[in-house]
Amino acid sequence: MREDLSRDLMPGPGEGIDPVEMAKRDQRKTLPKRFYKEASGQASPQGFALVLDGRPALTPARNRLAVPTAGLMTHLAAEWNAQHETLDPATMPITRILNSALDGVAREPGPVRNEIIKYAGTDLLVYRAGDPRQLVEDQAKAWDPVLEWAQKVHSINFALAEGVMHVAQAPAALAAFGLALDGVVGQSEGAFLRLAALHVVTTLTGSALLALALGAGHIDAHCVWQAAQVDEDFQMRAWGLDMQAVQRQKGRQIELEAAALILSQCPV
Repeated sequence: MREDLSRDLMPGPGEGIDPVEMAKRDQRKTLPKRFYKEASGQASPQGFALVLDGRPALTPARNRLAVPTAGLMTHLAAEWNAQHETLDPATMPITRILNSALDGVAREPGPVRNEIIKYAGTDLLVYRAGDPRQLVEDQAKAWDPVLEWAQKVHSINFALAEGVMHVAQAPAALAAFGLALDGVVGQSEGAFLRLAALHVVTTLTGSALLALALGAGHIDAHCVWQAAQVDEDFQMRAWGLDMQAVQRQKGRQIELEAAALILSQCPV
């Protein structure tokens, strides 16, 4: 047994297993072997905690890997049970988001909220192409309904820009966005998970408005993904497929779908 795995494979009294940290530590070398037979959920003060062969799993910061709802635990345990001979963090997007939420967002939600609002100030949906006509039409078809919803339901009035020239959004618009974001995050026990998931969607798409619409249930993950890919899809139609770009898209889409799942399983 390698010394660097012994602490996680053979935890001391009262300690749990930290398999994700173990996987990250070895990612540049060889993926660690799967060392448990079954992952399952167990009732805990935090809701439902992940256990591996009856022993608690921990985050990299050694918090209990726990979620507030049974539905989310079902998906989390399935992600662990789907691992084969080795543990591959790249195939565990729910776990990665939960680790970030439990170790970071739960302690300091303010900076995460502020970063989402900062993204809103340069939102993907407000920067429009001037040509060609097909791209202009594609952007309008995918993005205008979200902007109209934000204006009608949340009084978010963002100014549009053509090209890459920065346009400053009005403080009132950003304030309205912040209020809407707080409402979508909510105040339930899973609020910090919702905030973490919304941050993931925002950074993946470049659009806080798409994340807000997803969190509010106005659009689903498929619509979010299609809207976020308008520019790239147009370029691929015009110039042909770039297989490396396609692979990157697939990875981002998997991450987005995991974030959407967390939002759906953690009610406001």
